[in-house]
Amino acid sequence: MTTALVTGASAGIGRAFAERLAREGHDLVLVARDRARLERLAGELHARHGTATEVLVADLADRAQTEEVCRRLADPQRPVDLLVNNAGFGLHRPFLDNDLAQEEAALDVMVRAVLLTCHAAGRAMRERRRGTIVNISSVASFMADGTYAAEKSFVTVFSEALAGQLRGTGVTVTAVCPGLTRTEFHERARMTLPGVPHGMWLDAAEVAQQGLADAAAGRVVSVPGPQWKVAALVVRALPRPLVRGGASRLVAALRRR
Repeated sequence: MTTALVTGASAGIGRAFAERLAREGHDLVLVARDRARLERLAGELHARHGTATEVLVADLADRAQTEEVCRRLADPQRPVDLLVNNAGFGLHRPFLDNDLAQEEAALDVMVRAVLLTCHAAGRAMRERRRGTIVNISSVASFMADGTYAAEKSFVTVFSEALAGQLRGTGVTVTAVCPGLTRTEFHERARMTLPGVPHGMWLDAAEVAQQGLADAAAGRVVSVPGPQWKVAALVVRALPRPLVRGGASRLVAALRRR
């Protein structure tokens, strides 16, 4: 039986990954800030799939709590075979209009925590010569618009670099870069984003299924959905002056996943 650790597991894409992994027979370590939601999810997954679940409450904006997650990843007595780094959030105003403490918290969750957990998991997996790291990035990582895009760009490029360093060790790294994805945030807000075709939206379960399939296939960058594969190719081929600041509404929407 393999064990997967999922950060940001209580909602959205993280919850979809947890549900998919439970369905596939993995035991789970569920990480998020809300104990009640984690325990409810753990109970539901155990009831439906017989999954052994461990709840680890942690705010990844806090260094000490992040290190607790790292200690769990590095524990040789309870090996984690698959890490899904999903925790994250977006700030919905331009950088200079945001409170700097909020910007630092976003950087801590989406950059520092990814760095630290990948270091802990990567070393432990390399020692065992097997394991999978899945870092949830975004199509926004191919753009240049605000700190969210910059943070997700780090996740994508860092994942590519780490995958190269781990080549031949039995450990793989995949950056999953979804586009617009329906989550409870959009449902609660009844967000329609006028001008965005219905067909551009992804389902969180679809993101989890494709991301895990691509990770299993050893793909380093995964872009779920054919519509977003095309969009990502176009954005990456555009001259940088056209990319800079040219996708504000789309990046703002992606931040709300």
